[in-house]
Amino acid sequence: MFIGKTLPFVRAFVDEVDRALKHHDPDAGLTRIQKEWLGFCVVGILVTNSVCWKRFERASLGAKSARSVSWMFRHTTRFWQFLLHASVSVVLAKYGITEGVLVVDDSEKKRAKQTSRIYKAHKVKEKKTGGFINGQSFVLLLLVTRTISIPVGIEFYMPDPALTAWNVEDKQVKKRGIPKQQRPAKPKKNPHYPTMSEIAVQLLEAFHTRFPEVTIQCVLADNLYGTDTFMEKASAIFGGVQVICTLKKHQNLRFQGKTMKLPDFFTQYPGVKQTIRRRGGDEVTAWVRSARVHVCAHGKKRFVVALKYEGEDDYRYLVASDMSWRHLDIVQAHTLRWLIEVFFQDWKAYEGWGQLTKQPDADGSRRSVILSLLCDHCLLLHPDQLARIQDKRPACTVGSLRDRVRLESSLQMFQEILESDQPQQQLELVAQRAKACFPLNESKKHLVGRELGRLESTPSLEYRAKSVQKTA
Repeated sequence: MFIGKTLPFVRAFVDEVDRALKHHDPDAGLTRIQKEWLGFCVVGILVTNSVCWKRFERASLGAKSARSVSWMFRHTTRFWQFLLHASVSVVLAKYGITEGVLVVDDSEKKRAKQTSRIYKAHKVKEKKTGGFINGQSFVLLLLVTRTISIPVGIEFYMPDPALTAWNVEDKQVKKRGIPKQQRPAKPKKNPHYPTMSEIAVQLLEAFHTRFPEVTIQCVLADNLYGTDTFMEKASAIFGGVQVICTLKKHQNLRFQGKTMKLPDFFTQYPGVKQTIRRRGGDEVTAWVRSARVHVCAHGKKRFVVALKYEGEDDYRYLVASDMSWRHLDIVQAHTLRWLIEVFFQDWKAYEGWGQLTKQPDADGSRRSVILSLLCDHCLLLHPDQLARIQDKRPACTVGSLRDRVRLESSLQMFQEILESDQPQQQLELVAQRAKACFPLNESKKHLVGRELGRLESTPSLEYRAKSVQKTA
């Protein structure tokens, strides 16, 4: 697939982003060259499914050099701090979004074993194998509305190296039976390394500050964020909004003066069969039980819901901050949390973040991830996607939209050749550029032109070998 001129819908998107940037900061607007560069990068990511300047150069058949694209990426500074929020505001305005649900979750990206200049690369536990890999972690904020789901905030996470080293040492010393008084003291918290919950709160505050006109109906998260601190802060940001998280099974509840584990408590009160509509779609059968009960780790009473879908063996446990909601409304709202997992899959598979995002240092990682998220926003403004959503038909998948963009980009290049004054000469010029971008490399598999040496027996050694055989 090839890159010609920037596609019309991408140019329109970049123009809208430019106007939004000037609204945030009059001095942060894009120049003509910057708009052309940004549009080229968006199309390049969608066509090549990577954030790789060399791939962009080959896809454009040398029309844009990797060096010039990289220079713009590294040396433009003014608009980056507002770029993602400007893009979000464009999409919100286009669809007239005034309310929605915010979903918080974290994910990882695997990196090479040696990453001296990759921003915040650290040892990450791999969920598939249970082992550890070197990678990057980030916390993402997704806005789910009645029409679309859109990423609205992201931040990288790294654990405090001093605290990590202390944890390793403390476990080793503890195994040797050394009492706590004689073990090394726990280091003080470093504010430069916030926890994932703290990063999530920062993302929620930033969204509320930049988009106060959007009414948030509830906030959803998994059990990593199911703490009293996170739930209280997240609820307070939006004026006491409902916050729904999951609870770990080892949590203690206190009921009628007795303290017991979550599973033990709900064993006394078996679930009731209910019909639930998941994400506004098909109805499913589930067993649900709920109670307004004191959660010991939170130090207060919460609305706790035990949930098990048909075909599952174990219950999962939800906790809600607002006890005025019905338990079925809490369960159905929590089903929206799965949409952020779908976004992660689409984002890593089709929007460039899954491969060749090797830009070094903090600016390299932050800017490449912003460009990748802008591709997701831009696809929401594709004419075919807009038409389907405005007609209240099912939206197109990210993969099919990306394939359509790749086709449109190649067709536009051919159209440019046909519409030129001398199409034959233009085609020959494009062919020459293509051959220059795709040179033939020498193969080491084939041995032509090499000296392999003498590959045959020696008569004198044959006689000696026969003598040895007779002696044996």
